[in-house]
Amino acid sequence: MDNLCCFNSVYSQGRRSSCSSGKGRSHQGLVKYGFTLVKGKANHPMEDYHVAKFAQHRGHELGLFAIYDGHLGDSVPAYLQKHLFSNILKDEEFWTNPRGSISKAYEQTDQAILTHTPGLGRGGSTAVTAILIDGRKLWVANIGDSRAVLSKEGQAIQMSIDHEPNTERGSIENRGGFVSNMPGDVARVNGQLAVSRAFGDKNLKSHLRSDPDMKTVDIDSDTELLILASDGLWKVMSNQEAVDIAKKTKDPLRAAKRLITESLNRDSKDDISCIVVRFKG
Repeated sequence: MDNLCCFNSVYSQGRRSSCSSGKGRSHQGLVKYGFTLVKGKANHPMEDYHVAKFAQHRGHELGLFAIYDGHLGDSVPAYLQKHLFSNILKDEEFWTNPRGSISKAYEQTDQAILTHTPGLGRGGSTAVTAILIDGRKLWVANIGDSRAVLSKEGQAIQMSIDHEPNTERGSIENRGGFVSNMPGDVARVNGQLAVSRAFGDKNLKSHLRSDPDMKTVDIDSDTELLILASDGLWKVMSNQEAVDIAKKTKDPLRAAKRLITESLNRDSKDDISCIVVRFKG
């Protein structure tokens, strides 16, 4: 079931491998995570990036988890992997106003991408980020259609909002854009982009939003796990199906591999990235 061929490093001989995986745990060992990324069937390089790590910051332990699903190249998700969390955490108000700091960092990071170097902002990326503070408080933010799903007493709770052109048509049209719905294709902004919010996308930015939706929740004894994944998984699987699969194993790396294996079995053709965070054994 979980015999997915993966390497423990994202990079292989200087190039990103088509498949990578890894795992880790909090300092106390109470929270564990595992991740797997697999390149899709398209003939372009892998465009998904991730963050999964624990870090000490001002006397607190932070779990930092993210999926960045790029398009038109991988320069924007690579930039987000390097800069978004550091931009959030360097804001002095993070500990008193996390919502404000996260929102501000998303906006400032997008501005940096758009003005950084010629060409960087041409491509774009979704983002779903999760910050776990001392194992007790979870902050999830997202733009685009990468998704975060929590399992509480076995029930799937979506912690992010899929930003799709049809659901945000009013905003797009108010900004002078349009939404195309061609037969056999998904809805697209100006006939091009299948999400209504994104980092980068300089040529479409006047019609797009890049402010995140956000949710916060206390992690209690009924909260079992968190799944972050790109739309390569969610296109072929419901939130509850993903939770049911992930719950079957206590090893979060094995759970992430099983979710991706099931997505491939269901003929997902996109890049697929998945992080599973398990809050209790």
